[in-house]
Amino acid sequence: MFRLWGKIFKDNRLLTDTVACDDTDNNRTKKVFDCLEQICYDLDLGNPIWLDSTVNEFKRHAKARFFQDNFIEHIDFDFLEIQVIEED
Repeated sequence: MFRLWGKIFKDNRLLTDTVACDDTDNNRTKKVFDCLEQICYDLDLGNPIWLDSTVNEFKRHAKARFFQDNFIEHIDFDFLEIQVIEED
């Protein structure tokens, strides 16, 4: 089971969160993208763009933050954070 936790923060406060699960036989990258898409759907957000800094942060810590620069539309929060909480 692969689980990804998505959290929205504004003014250093957690506004809302959700967890997406993937138990397919896909590779890790595909699972991350599928779970992120599910998180954005659940939180009613457009899918963010993976910048080089975001990719590097995710590779190092299994956690990444998406700021306004990562979104095409305007967001009314400071950032979306995703974090891997379970990998099989």
